[in-house]
Amino acid sequence: MGRLITVVGIGADGHLPPPARGLVGSAEVLLGGERHLGLVPAVPGQVRRPWPRPLTALPGVLKEHRGRSIVALASGDPLVSGIGTTLVRLLGADAVDVVPAVSSVALARARMGWSAEESAVVTLVGRDVDALRRELAPGRRLLVLSSDETTPAAVSAVLSDAGFGASTMTVLGDLGSPAESRTDIAAGRPVPAGLPRLHVLALQVAGPGAASWSSGLPDDVFEHDGQLTKRDARASALARLAPAPHQHLWDVGAGAGSVAIEWLRAHPLTTATAVEADPGRAARIDRNAHRLGVPRLEVVTGDAPGALAGLPAPDAVFVGGGATAGGLLDLCRDALTPGGRLVAHGVTLETERLLVDAFHAYGGELTRLAVEHVAPLGSRFTGWTPARAVVQWSWTRDQGELS
Repeated sequence: MGRLITVVGIGADGHLPPPARGLVGSAEVLLGGERHLGLVPAVPGQVRRPWPRPLTALPGVLKEHRGRSIVALASGDPLVSGIGTTLVRLLGADAVDVVPAVSSVALARARMGWSAEESAVVTLVGRDVDALRRELAPGRRLLVLSSDETTPAAVSAVLSDAGFGASTMTVLGDLGSPAESRTDIAAGRPVPAGLPRLHVLALQVAGPGAASWSSGLPDDVFEHDGQLTKRDARASALARLAPAPHQHLWDVGAGAGSVAIEWLRAHPLTTATAVEADPGRAARIDRNAHRLGVPRLEVVTGDAPGALAGLPAPDAVFVGGGATAGGLLDLCRDALTPGGRLVAHGVTLETERLLVDAFHAYGGELTRLAVEHVAPLGSRFTGWTPARAVVQWSWTRDQGELS
């Protein structure tokens, strides 16, 4: 397939280097936002089309102009949270030529004096602001790609709620244009009106808030009714589930959603589905996911195995409850992609018997987790109090097997 479209990055001031200017001037069809289209001189006979609304109509626009030379305008680097990424996903990398300009991220780093190695980029464009929570840690420098002028107030509220109210926020507006501006704001303080719609938000995170990307968060960070995979058993399960970018988890019988949530916190490119039969618990899982910075968690309310139908194929499955449901373990095993991992927990004799039988039939690893915690013993002493033992069966699908 030849190149169907060229995406040209343009600065906020309308600047185009000579090669890019030539591409734009020679295009038969020029696509872009209305603001971008207004930045470049008119060309006789050139068709100019703003992006369709909704953007799902874009394939129709491209089909309408097939066979003509098409150029699209995008802000800065089209592959930084931009239309370039959308077009590559839609058409494939071989069909899209990208000519980047200086990105808003590069300009923001330059204005702040932050190196790429010591700062991170978080996009909130079209995303839930709670996604920021996963990225917060004392001393961290974050460049937030904002949706609009309301984003700074929403971010300030998240920072305060998460214990990082001592952070500073810098609104870098209209970067690279004659109207470029800078506004410094203390998190938790009123956000001034009239902030520019187009801006990058630079955060210097500070405060006593907790931050960790390790497995085994404290149990009390989760809202739950007792149906929770406890900290030590959860850490053990996640070590065997082995979260990795672009991999998908099923958390079956999810309870409070703790395993799926920690899977998602391990890396921003992981995905997960939590399946829970009880509607009240399903709603609680969603609240936990937002509060712990992974609002992208998909929550499905329904009984397994029926509720698993139609879900994306899993690279890992955790069965924390309901393992005795007829055919559930076999279905989960068969659904795994090659190299996929299954971990199942049991605390009842019936589930333990099932997991022992699975171990004898398929191999894998069978572990009994017995954890004791110190607790008061009478008025003067302390002693060990055992938690309910957990039987854990873990199994990995052979890479050579067909899914």
